[in-house]
Formats: sequence, C-alpha cells, structure tokens
Amino acid sequence: MKNHIMCDGLSLQQAVGEAARCHLCHDAPCSKACPAGTDPATFIRKLRLRNIKGAMRTVKQNNCLAGVCGVVCPTEQLCQKACVAAINDRPIDIGGVQRFLVEHAWDIAFNPIERMEKKSGNVAVIGSGPAGIACAVEIAASGYDVTIFDSMEKPGGVLRYGVPSFRLSSEFLDRELEVLDFLGIKLNSGKTIPEGGAEELLKSGFNAIFFAPGTWKPVDLDIPGISLDNVTNARDFLAKNRTDERDSLIRLVKGKNVAVYGGGSVAMDVATSASKLGASKVYVIYRRSLKEMPASKHDFEMALASNVIFKPMSIVQELIGQNGKLVGLKGCETDWKNPDDRTSDNLVKVDGTDFQLKIDLFVSALGYKPEPLSGNVCTKLEFDQKGLIKVKEDGVSTANPAIFAGGDIVRGPALVVEAVADGKNAGRKIIEYLSGRAK
Repeated sequence: MKNHIMCDGLSLQQAVGEAARCHLCHDAPCSKACPAGTDPATFIRKLRLRNIKGAMRTVKQNNCLAGVCGVVCPTEQLCQKACVAAINDRPIDIGGVQRFLVEHAWDIAFNPIERMEKKSGNVAVIGSGPAGIACAVEIAASGYDVTIFDSMEKPGGVLRYGVPSFRLSSEFLDRELEVLDFLGIKLNSGKTIPEGGAEELLKSGFNAIFFAPGTWKPVDLDIPGISLDNVTNARDFLAKNRTDERDSLIRLVKGKNVAVYGGGSVAMDVATSASKLGASKVYVIYRRSLKEMPASKHDFEMALASNVIFKPMSIVQELIGQNGKLVGLKGCETDWKNPDDRTSDNLVKVDGTDFQLKIDLFVSALGYKPEPLSGNVCTKLEFDQKGLIKVKEDGVSTANPAIFAGGDIVRGPALVVEAVADGKNAGRKIIEYLSGRAK
C-alpha cells in the first residue's frame, strides 16, 4: 500500500535499484498508460543511466504535480499495471521512483521549472484543484499572467480538503505548490464567482478563462432521519479532518460507532480516517457486493487493515433518532433480481433480512455532483443533464471561444492524474488561443 500511505519515500539507492530493473521498452506501455503524460519510461531510463537531473527535469516538466501523483495515484491500475517487468518479477515501483525524483530535487534545491519571457496576456483560472493548478503552471511557464480564484482559504482543492493527511500531508502538498509562487501565479482565495462572473472577468481584462471548480456537492440521500444531529457527508467529514475543526471531529468520533454509506475510495478514506481518529467500531454499508465495489484494491485493504467492518449487499432504510440525535440505523440486505445484471437498478430487498445497528455518527459517501452553475458561469456555456459542462472533441474547449473547462466539472469525479491531463491540455489550448489573438 506504499502509494496510499504517506510513509517515507524511496532512498536514492532504492530508486536506482528499481530503475535498474527496467526493460527499456521501445514505445513503452507504462508511458502510454499515464493519463498526464508524465512519461515514466523516459525518467526511469535517465535515472538508470545516472542522469538524475535529467530524470527530475522530465518528471516536473511533464507533470507539475508529479510528487502528489506519485503518492496518491492508483499506479497499480495505470502505469505499473502496464509495466513489462511484471511478466518475470513485479512491476517497477513507478510511483515511488517518481516521488523520489521530486523529493530529491527539493533536497538539492534543483528547480526544473523555467518561465519563458513575459508575454502579453492575462488568464483567470477558476478552481485550485489539480486541473486548475496544472493549467495555471502550463500557462505561467509560457510567460503569461495567471490568477487563480478559489473559494477556499488555501490552494489544492480536493488534494487539500478531500484527501486524508495520512495519505497526503499538508507539508508535502505545500512544497509541491511552491511552483505557484515561483512562476508568479496570483492566488485570489476565498473568492466565489458571482452571477455572470465569467463574462465579467473577461470584461475586466482577462483574455481567457479556465473553469475547473470540481464537483463538491454531495449526492443527496433521501431516507427518514437524514436531518438528525451527527449525520453528515464525506465532503464535510474529510474537510474537517484537514482543518482547525479536526479537534471537534475527534471528540465526535473517538470511542463512538460510525457508519459510512458507500463503496468508493472516498468511503474508504472516511472509514479509515474514522478508525484512525479513535472510533470504537466503523461500518461500511454498501448496496452491491464487494466485487462491484468501485474502491481500489489498496483503499479497500487499507480499510480492512484499520478493522473496518463491511456490510455489502445491504441498504440503509432509516436513521433512528432520540431527542433529535442519531442513535442507530435500520437496514436490510439486497440481492440480484437477475444474477447476470450487476447494476444498482437490478437490486431488490430481501425479506426477513432486516438489521439494526447502534451508531453515533453516520457519513453519507455516495459521491459528488456539480453545484448548479448554468446561471452564474457564462450564458454561452452548455451543460448536460448531470450539470457538467459540455466541451468539444478536444476535451476542454467550450461553446465560448475564450472559456475552457476541465477536470471533474467536465468528466464527473475522476482521478487526480486525469485532472492534471485536462489542465495541461487546456493550458496548451489557451496558449494557442492567446497567440492567435496577438497576431
């Protein structure tokens, strides 16, 4: 679980040892499997040949959040899954090597990022999550002025307020984000975009906008008792665990029984966090089977190692209250109406399987959706039925030629490395757009 726990990284000797196992593949499948184009085949080859600065330069110039991605990305599902070395042995620890190169650059004060000569152009980036950061860095490195707007106090988006500190420490993230200051990127924190804000930004002097606010609105859960005290959602739970409200969260969790409803990686983060905060019992209730659980294998194993109790093929029917405060829940087991159809629509309740749990805190972790945006972004943007921004075939251009979008607001909830890919792509498209305007 190396890539999912914020433990110490690889040493130089360990990283070189991993690189020495590389098969030096032509047209390497590991590089093809990285959505962000970090190009592990190249940086591993350079490290193997002891060109350490060249390897560090490849990593950071291809992915400004390479350190973060090396820590939190499910590399076992991406680059490491494609690694040819696994045929005879095990895959190279690509995430570990990637993280080492970033940290080694910090240790020797080597900064591979360079800023080109200043150009005329001003870009607004809405959202400081991985997509927004990647886009801002791409544009600023090319010489244009960039301002990031974000409603939160500090930059990082989901990396800061949605990923538990045991997976990604604030200190590590802050070090990675030093690139913002180095490139002169302005951060306008605590700012939400008012109605018509995107168009107003264009009128006020910004030449282009990248819209990447993420999807932060929890999916609604409509069951009796949902309004009781000590009923919350994954977004608020995880954010409190990363802010000065953590002490109050510990008091709420320590020695208590916690139920988490959901089966994704976010649900695993909540469950593992609750266990680490001192909960007496932590239950994960999921309506489908463990086989259909969308959480990664490592996240699931991390929860298991934290003594989390799983109740798959089960649904919550009611939250039980006493004097307005949560004291338990009622649920029942589910089964497949058609065994060959493993979708949620094919689930049915099983008579005689009702159960009841004594719980003190309930956390809904059924996923996120976008905040309603159509009225306060730009009148020319188009949205689909889920509230996501529609983009053109390039994945980032919108109906307004000066506005681009990417990350979760376009894809829906996705991987950090996919958001980085969108940010890089949008940054390059915006640079093309600004260059065209200057001609």
